[in-house]
Amino acid sequence: MGRQKEEDWARWRGLVAEQRASGKSVAAFCHDRDLRDWQFYEWKRRLRQADTGKFVAVEVAAADEPSVTLRRSASESSAPIEIRLRQGRSLMVVPGFDASHLRRLLSVLEREA
Repeated sequence: MGRQKEEDWARWRGLVAEQRASGKSVAAFCHDRDLRDWQFYEWKRRLRQADTGKFVAVEVAAADEPSVTLRRSASESSAPIEIRLRQGRSLMVVPGFDASHLRRLLSVLEREA
């Protein structure tokens, strides 16, 4: 994908997420930003289709030595989750994370891999 296309996809992902978080209607959001609502709906559809049907392989690896996270009691729900990506990258996700932000981040990282 070309750089301009990647920038377009990233821009519209951000706009769709921003509209959703704003609580405004699509018409009001688009009016405030001088966007065409039909174009917004078209990108929203494209983004939804692009995200549909993608699977991420998950492996549960046994730890050689217990880590701080593993030593926590089962009652503590503040333990982060580590997501390991290709090429040795990893993310630590804490409880209460923003799922749409994580999806956008993973999408960018997986395209670069």
